[in-house]
Amino acid sequence: MSFRRLIGKRPRSVAGQVFVLQAAVVVLLVLGAILALVLQTRHDTDRAARNRSIAVAETFAHSPGLLATLRLPDPSRVLQPITEETRKSAGVDFIVVMDTKGIRYTHPQPDRIGKRFVGTIEPSLAGKVHVESVQGPLGHEVQAVVPVTARDGKVVALVSAGLTVQNVTGTVNRQLPVILGAGAAGLALATAGTALVTRRLKRQTHGLGPAEMTRMYEHHDAVLHAVREGVVIVSGDGRLMLANDEARRLLMLGPDGEGRPVSELPGLSPTTAALLSSGREATDEIHIAGERLLVVNQRPTDGPGGTMGTVATVRDSTELQALTGRAEVARTRLQLLYDAGVGIGTTLDVARTAQELADVAVPRFADFATVDLADPVLNGDEPNGSGSDMRRTAVSGIRDDHPLYERGRLIDFLPSTPQARGLGTGRAELVRDLSAAPGWQAQDPRRTRAIVEYGIHSLITVPLQARGVVLGLANFWRSEKPGPFEDEDVSLAEELVARAAVSVDNARRYTREHALAVTLQRSLLPRALPEQSAVEVAHRYLPAQSGVGGDWFDVIPLPGSRVALVVGDVVGHGLHAAATMGRLRTAVHNFSTLDLPPDELLGHLDDLVGRIDQDEPGGDGGPSMTGATCLYAVYDPVSRRCAMARAGHPLPALVHPDGTVEFPELPAGPPLGLGGMPFETAELELAEGSRLVFYTDGLIEDRHRDIDVGIELLRETLAHADRTPEETCEDVMSALLPARPKDDVALLIARSRALGADRVADWDVPPDPSAVAGMRAKAVETLEGWGLSEQSFAIELILSELLTNAIRYGTAPIRVRLLHDQTVTCEVADGSSTSPHLRYAATTDEGGRGLFLVAQMAERWGTRYTPDGKIIWAELPPQGAEPHPDAAAAMFGFTDEDLL
Repeated sequence: MSFRRLIGKRPRSVAGQVFVLQAAVVVLLVLGAILALVLQTRHDTDRAARNRSIAVAETFAHSPGLLATLRLPDPSRVLQPITEETRKSAGVDFIVVMDTKGIRYTHPQPDRIGKRFVGTIEPSLAGKVHVESVQGPLGHEVQAVVPVTARDGKVVALVSAGLTVQNVTGTVNRQLPVILGAGAAGLALATAGTALVTRRLKRQTHGLGPAEMTRMYEHHDAVLHAVREGVVIVSGDGRLMLANDEARRLLMLGPDGEGRPVSELPGLSPTTAALLSSGREATDEIHIAGERLLVVNQRPTDGPGGTMGTVATVRDSTELQALTGRAEVARTRLQLLYDAGVGIGTTLDVARTAQELADVAVPRFADFATVDLADPVLNGDEPNGSGSDMRRTAVSGIRDDHPLYERGRLIDFLPSTPQARGLGTGRAELVRDLSAAPGWQAQDPRRTRAIVEYGIHSLITVPLQARGVVLGLANFWRSEKPGPFEDEDVSLAEELVARAAVSVDNARRYTREHALAVTLQRSLLPRALPEQSAVEVAHRYLPAQSGVGGDWFDVIPLPGSRVALVVGDVVGHGLHAAATMGRLRTAVHNFSTLDLPPDELLGHLDDLVGRIDQDEPGGDGGPSMTGATCLYAVYDPVSRRCAMARAGHPLPALVHPDGTVEFPELPAGPPLGLGGMPFETAELELAEGSRLVFYTDGLIEDRHRDIDVGIELLRETLAHADRTPEETCEDVMSALLPARPKDDVALLIARSRALGADRVADWDVPPDPSAVAGMRAKAVETLEGWGLSEQSFAIELILSELLTNAIRYGTAPIRVRLLHDQTVTCEVADGSSTSPHLRYAATTDEGGRGLFLVAQMAERWGTRYTPDGKIIWAELPPQGAEPHPDAAAAMFGFTDEDLL
């Protein structure tokens, strides 16, 4: 097929036409490139020859020793071989050295030496470098002439170097095959690339011809402008490229908008213009154009070189605006209810829960919110069902200068008010216009007028109901929005209040249980410490914020002016812990009447706790575990010795009279209830004025500090010698007590006293009945010395009976001791462990009335055991309170002679 026939054949497709056109363009471009490369190569070669000539001539002209050689008688003999060698090395055709008149010293053709140089030398004689093309001895030459200057700058010779034009052209001819080869390769690659592009174009156009492409475009244009969705194409530089008819209508674009920047199009909203010119992706973005609500989707159109622009679709969704608004309202309400579920009831405090309800409602639902609760609810009790004792518990609003009732006000709602109707019916009440509500205004005309003038115009009041009981009212007030509350708002308010009512009722029930537990615990703790003179005592008890626990303390007077100091802690909180604490405290009192040593008393207490665990089932049906600790101490003011034992309890602190603080190392017994391990007693001798500090672990333990830090802080707080126990209690509670204690805190501080030797009298008694009369005489004499002569008869009677029993039934050694404290105590000790018993004697019995008589004459009496035997003691009533001795003797048939 000839080229003419190829050209004459009309391509069937756009791709074929494009291929022929591109092939022709490529051939022309390649031929032009080859021509340009040839011309450029010639130019570059000529320029390279000129530059090389100048460089060689200048280098030789400035070579060292040239000036000295020129001054020789025959410079040619030295310069000729040098120039020839340099010429060959430098790649030039000739190097000629001449004098200032142009006479050659050197030349490639030796016969030319001494002849005049062919060329222009005047510019070089003036000190310039001159390049020219001349017809010289070697042919057509390109030569450079360079001056040779002396030290004073005078031109003393000339150097010329150059190449023949034949050599320059030869270089170009040698490069021409390479140029033609590169051009042929470029033509082949371009043709192949054109073929690939044509093939792809054919695939993309599906082999359609121009007519088919025209018809397709017309069809596409008709569809583009007929659809009910706007289409906008924007270029990469932010210009409007295309907008169909629907886009012009929706976006209010003029007919001349295409080609203009989007930001300059009239009628286009700024937000929409910003989106179209930004080039970013957008999915279902809502834009407003006039009264229309438009949904815009935008995607970038990518080309081979990156983003070419964007195409956006716009559809009218004005009819969905109302539905969208309702959906947004529903979403807002669901979010409000969710926040209410999370934010209401965070604590078990009634007032705090009510305030959380008011805070959640403002400002998303109402501008002001108030909560009124029945006064008994605040105390944990059931409401009485009337609206006459409602107390404003919570207030929240967008401003603080409102005229509504203040927090804490006790309100008596009139029957005509919506609040009273809501309380009576248990249903919400809606007042759309407060200014036209005479029943509400009758409550407080002056205040209601101020409320209306303030701008509050609508009200919803909802009863707080839980388990069928109305606990109070929640009031929602509107002022900022001009429209009143609607029925849909009432439904939301009822749902909001219903969720809050459960939390309020839980807080109320917790408050009641907490109050009951506190009342129980305080009833079980000592209300007033008993009178005793062995120690000066101060104490503190603080229940935990989460509920009462089982911490307790006690001060128990013992015979012989002694005193028992107790502090304990039952693990856990609530009524069970408080009840267990009461049982243990009662048990300690009972065991203390037996006058047991501390270790034995803790042993009996440990057995009791073990039985409690066995008797009370736990949550899984098995026995419960009642963890408890205890510290029991007995102080004797006569010997100034203190015996202590502990069952898993923290060590006590001992403050010496000089302010030194130590924590005595007591044997660490196990907590109560574990069993199987004995307890040990340790004794300390206390100087008068020492302070014993007993406490529970809630004082020194805190989650924000280590227990060692708490111990050191307690040590620093106690290190003051001039503080009373009461002042020390204040200091300790202020320094160590956390803001919201998580555990109960019990603190007991006792400052020791001593019973002086002038208030104690003791004697050794021989085991002889005749010694009784002498002991009575010494006892009477001692009482007279103490100013207690009125109690001489009772002492004689008691001492005679006790001492006679010790001599008759006991064993040596026998001792008698009188103690003068708040009362007079008579003690008779012997080495026997057998204790006498009180019994009632018949009228015909000769004996058996002695201990009965002692019990009638003494305030208290009893027996305590010691390692060496026993002590029988009796305390006399205060002076002036004992019965008349004649009456007592007559009661039992005795005379004065019988007692001697």
